[in-house]
Amino acid sequence: MPYLVDGHNLIPHIPGISLTDLEDEQALISLLERFARQERTRIEVYFDQAPPSRAGSRAYGMVKVHFVRQGTTADRAIVSRLNRIGKEAKNWTVVTSDREILAEARSLHSKTLPSAEFAGLISILPNTSSIPEDKVDDPEISGEEVDYWLDQFNDT
Repeated sequence: MPYLVDGHNLIPHIPGISLTDLEDEQALISLLERFARQERTRIEVYFDQAPPSRAGSRAYGMVKVHFVRQGTTADRAIVSRLNRIGKEAKNWTVVTSDREILAEARSLHSKTLPSAEFAGLISILPNTSSIPEDKVDDPEISGEEVDYWLDQFNDT
């Protein structure tokens, strides 16, 4: 089941991410990408207060991110999206703790999930990479291999 997520409403419920972090949105997007891959689902996440130069939508794998321009809200954008999908809204889960949005989503027959509950689901994801991040771009090369390649390049 796909999700519509109120991003700034979810961030305070995620351990290790704070709204005061410079990269809070990117940290949440990364977490949502892992969840979407694992669950094989789509996610649309909405962040409000985007400056004009950053407003718009971008895709990150199975996650579509909407940076809602200043002057409107993620709440309005989520309700607008539900209205646009019409009868298909029943196939989506809305993630927020905003009571008005939850009520609106229910009236359109969407499933709802409080932010704290969803945070619990995505915070316990196992790290799917078996290679430590600091080793991904740092292959081990033996001294013999280095000598071999030095000889190869010095002979030319």
